[in-house]
Amino acid sequence: MSFFITIAIKLALGLVSLVFVINVTGKGNLAPSSATDQVQNFVLGGIIGGVIYNSSITILQYAVILIIWTILILLLKWLNTNVSYIKHLIDGKPTIIIKNGKLDPEACRSKGLSASDVALKLRSQGVFQLKEVKRAVIEQNGQLIIVRIGDENPKYPIITDGVVQLEILETIGKSEEWLMTELQKEGFENVSDIFIAEYDKGEINVVTY
Repeated sequence: MSFFITIAIKLALGLVSLVFVINVTGKGNLAPSSATDQVQNFVLGGIIGGVIYNSSITILQYAVILIIWTILILLLKWLNTNVSYIKHLIDGKPTIIIKNGKLDPEACRSKGLSASDVALKLRSQGVFQLKEVKRAVIEQNGQLIIVRIGDENPKYPIITDGVVQLEILETIGKSEEWLMTELQKEGFENVSDIFIAEYDKGEINVVTY
């Protein structure tokens, strides 16, 4: 009987820990969109699956393991949000694979995509020729975002989390100097104060922290 009680307590501790982390870090790990979210889910599953039926690990030891795991996840989440180098290291960054109808084979290889993979992703979105594509980007979660030639450009995030997205500026034919000048005209001096800025139809829409 004590065996089942111990398992029940361990399950309850794991559930409480999971709910706490989800509420603190957000709901991203319920629908993982980044490497951090995936790792968070895998580690929790490994901890619970590897410890819950192991009678040699006490409830106190299990609780300490969960606390350490929670601290590490919160620290990783903070670094991922506030340090751009860490974010790019962990989650990567969007990669342009097609620009003005021209495919970049090296960019595809960097994302582990073969020619058939790219063709399949294009066909799934109703695109059958490269020359139809103005811009195609592989996002961090592997999703392919396509803008066709002749389509109206969607809103481009030219600044995210206080970091200028140079690839996006290059795509829309703008420079970082142009961006800084436009931001200063609108009264924004520091890029680090900007949560997100979008380029839409020649205008910059800014949201600060």
